[in-house]
Amino acid sequence: MSRPLPDAPWFPGVTLGVVMLVTTAVLAFAQGATRDAIEHAQAEDTRQLLTQILPPGYADNNLLNDTLQLDGPSGAPMTVYRARHGGTLKAVLYEVSGKGYGGRIVLLMAVDLSGRVVGVRVTRHNETPGLGDKIELARNPWIRSFDGRTLGDPPPARWAVKKDGGDFEQFAGATITPRAVVAAVRQGLEFFAAHKAVLSGDGATVEGERK
Repeated sequence: MSRPLPDAPWFPGVTLGVVMLVTTAVLAFAQGATRDAIEHAQAEDTRQLLTQILPPGYADNNLLNDTLQLDGPSGAPMTVYRARHGGTLKAVLYEVSGKGYGGRIVLLMAVDLSGRVVGVRVTRHNETPGLGDKIELARNPWIRSFDGRTLGDPPPARWAVKKDGGDFEQFAGATITPRAVVAAVRQGLEFFAAHKAVLSGDGATVEGERK
């Protein structure tokens, strides 16, 4: 035979408080128990992406442990990863972004010390499937058209899609997307040119090894 619940005015409030405390404790425990695993998985994803952009054998250092913190092209703090081989700095990798048809398109690009694009990959976007998503390497090799390019190749006036008089192909029915990517990559090269001394090590502040 069950006992009747107290009908005192304080009873519902106390009961709700106990439930909230227990729920908060459970969530805090779960977050603490999974934090290391999540951080490790995120770091591994970043490491794999950085490695995929660079040609095989291009770097032999741990890219995650050799970084700089700078204000990026948008003015927001940005992590710059540095690729070395035999201790010699070969290239830097950092994020750039542009405004596409579906919102912000985020790219990771690698630039060698002469200001030449080593590679570019799209890391996040909301472009139209079947049209704008051709900026993904898995859908189309178009993103490789930036490999080896510099601010002078093509000349500044032709850093645009062909529809705008430039050198880069656009996609049928999705010109806005490649136009945004071309502009973002050019902005990334301009960022390198403006900060070359810091990016190449002179006067750089090394963030240091991650835990």
